[in-house]
Amino acid sequence: MAQRFEVIEEPDVPEPKPRIDPDVILLQLRMLAQRTAIAVADLYSLLTVASVFCLALLIIPHDPSSYQLAGLAGYALFVVAINVIVRRK
Repeated sequence: MAQRFEVIEEPDVPEPKPRIDPDVILLQLRMLAQRTAIAVADLYSLLTVASVFCLALLIIPHDPSSYQLAGLAGYALFVVAINVIVRRK
């Protein structure tokens, strides 16, 4: 006697969706906001120092006078002072 095998198909069961915890999402958004604030503060310092560098590149190659060099030094000290004040907060 020959045995007969029958294929039984299982019903399609959808996979359970992972539950998203709102507290985790809020924590991640808070961390992202803090990192953005730090990056903006660093960008501010970078832009101010770059402005001093660009101004020096404009003045120095063209035989600067002593007034121009003194003004450039004063501006550089001003930028350093502003960056120190921003860093202390």
